[in-house]
Amino acid sequence: MKRRTFGLALIGGALGLAGCASAAASPRRWHDGRIFLATGNTTGTFYQLGGGYADLVSKYVPGYELRAEPSGASGDNIARVLSGDMELALCTTDSAADAVEGRGPYADKPQPLVALARLYPNTMNVVVRSDAKIRTLADLRGKRVSTGTLNSGSDLLAGRMLDAAGLNPDTDVQRLRLSLPDTVNGMRDGTVDALFAADGLPTPGVADLLASAPGRFTLLSTGYVADPLLTKYGSIYARASIRANVYGTASDIDTVAVPTLLLAAADLPDGLAYDLTRVLFQHQSELAKAHPEGADFRRADGQYTQPVPLHPAARRYYQGH
Repeated sequence: MKRRTFGLALIGGALGLAGCASAAASPRRWHDGRIFLATGNTTGTFYQLGGGYADLVSKYVPGYELRAEPSGASGDNIARVLSGDMELALCTTDSAADAVEGRGPYADKPQPLVALARLYPNTMNVVVRSDAKIRTLADLRGKRVSTGTLNSGSDLLAGRMLDAAGLNPDTDVQRLRLSLPDTVNGMRDGTVDALFAADGLPTPGVADLLASAPGRFTLLSTGYVADPLLTKYGSIYARASIRANVYGTASDIDTVAVPTLLLAAADLPDGLAYDLTRVLFQHQSELAKAHPEGADFRRADGQYTQPVPLHPAARRYYQGH
């Protein structure tokens, strides 16, 4: 993993003495006031929204600076929080559920994650080449399909959706695990037939792809696999729609969605955890300026992070204490 770093500044002697005196008089900030948020691919919603949230924390939580870092999304983010490389992370609920319940990559090793909030729904975009004669998920058999970065939320949900459609995601399709920017480039140059991208709406990379070549690419309706997913995995998943005005499609597109969580290190101090949660909701109108999904969650629902435990200080915030 690439460790995050801050730039260093040279400080004059007099200022240095003053800084030492101030530091001696004040309690030391957790991690010296430098905290980091793992987001996702640079053309995804996690990255845009995470940058907006980092700006708000740096502005409204005295003594702390939050930096939003690009990453391989959910699976990578979980690993980076657990390793101590990052203090916060955006993550899909299904990936986080596997971690805390010891499934999938975490088989029999439940991980000590906590959450500060349930945020907006991650909605699955499935985009296909219009000339590839793909009308249903079953038509992806034998096709070159990018399911997203390995162990990302897109990768996890894409595999489960293909399985629900009767396809083995590792043998019945030519599975490519590419970042969203690389996937979009592959769609444009004809080396990828279909992409899965579970993200906030509109997903910047998907929007750019559709707008750059009208008629060349099509959003596939996939909502019919929601029922088998609900049967197998429970209420983590829900049937959803991509409204026609999101990408300028002729009609709404049925699909599947999974909530986003804001994860935190288990040892995050109570006071800081409270403030980080508070900023999300007290300054939500500012967050929505970073990406429209910043407006698509409510304080009343923020505490519903199951099966990931809620940080005790976040719970106090939701209870009004």
